[in-house]
Amino acid sequence: PKVSWSENNHPHKPYFVAATLPPPLLELAKNMGSDTEAEKSTQKEKKKVISLAPIAKPLAGKKLQKRTFKLIQKAAGQKCLKRGVKEVVKSIRRGQKGLCVIAGNISPIDVITHLPILCEEAGVPYVYVPSKEDLAQAGATKRPTCCVLVMLKPAKGELSADDLEKLKTEYEQVADDVKELSASVI
Repeated sequence: PKVSWSENNHPHKPYFVAATLPPPLLELAKNMGSDTEAEKSTQKEKKKVISLAPIAKPLAGKKLQKRTFKLIQKAAGQKCLKRGVKEVVKSIRRGQKGLCVIAGNISPIDVITHLPILCEEAGVPYVYVPSKEDLAQAGATKRPTCCVLVMLKPAKGELSADDLEKLKTEYEQVADDVKELSASVI
C-alpha cells in the first residue's frame, strides 16, 4: 500500500490512504486492534479484580453492589452522604451511624486500612466494592472516591417523611445483607 504523509508532513506519522487498499484489506484495517464489546468488558472486569487490595473483605457481589450503588445515589440526592476518608472518619468518630462503603482498588492501601477497625468499634456496617470510580459515579462526583458513608439524616435540614421512609427501607435491606456477608466472612 502507498503511504502518504500527514498534513503537517511529520516524518514519523504516516497513514494509509484508504483508496489504495483493496476492500478486504480495508475492512481488516478498520477492525484491526478493536475487540468486541464482550471481550472489552471481560478485560475490564479482570483488571478490576486484579487490582483489588488484599484486605478488601467482605467484598460485595454483583447484586449487592448494584443495590448499594442505588442506595448511594438516593442518599447523594437527599444530601445524606459523606464522601472521602477524612469526612467519613470524622463522622464515625462523632458517633454518626450509617453504612460505610469502601473502594477495594485503593493504592496505597494504607489510606483505608484503619477504616474497617474504626467501623467495627463504632458498630457501623461496612462493605468493599471493587472500583473507586464506580463508587464516585454512584455518589454523583467525577473524582474517584475512597469511601462513602450513607446516613439516614441529612447534613442540614430535614427529609420529608416519604423520602425518609424510602431511604430507610432500602438502607435497612442493604445493611442487613452487608451484616450477613460480614458474618459469613468471619
